[in-house]
Amino acid sequence: MEQNLANHRRMHPVYHYFLSLMVLLSLVSVVVYIVKEGFGLTSVLFLFIVLFMLVTFILLRSYPLKAQDRAIRAEENLRHYVLSGKLLDSKLSMGQITALRFAGDAELPELSKRAAEQNLSPEDIKKAIKQWRGDTYRV
Repeated sequence: MEQNLANHRRMHPVYHYFLSLMVLLSLVSVVVYIVKEGFGLTSVLFLFIVLFMLVTFILLRSYPLKAQDRAIRAEENLRHYVLSGKLLDSKLSMGQITALRFAGDAELPELSKRAAEQNLSPEDIKKAIKQWRGDTYRV
């Protein structure tokens, strides 16, 4: 399937639907348990377990995304340098750079310049792309 603006976001069903639902249900369950039973050793233990699950759930997604952001920044800096002889503008945010990775080689230098000068949002950058370049290696 060819990527475009409409279908480029990646949803991992096990993480985004099943696991997030399980964490949410666990959190609701422990709150109901605490309301019914009060704060005792068991309820505090359940609360700690659910908080541990919640922190793990958040970190499970954020750590790989941070590593991917670093790789994207390096790849796009190199690609921009090869195409224009200059590194990406330092004013570009990580969100802007990740959006620019979808731009084809022909439009990357001009679009990155426009994004920096006009402070375009990542969504505006994606909408401005005429030649979409898919990214199938993302986490």
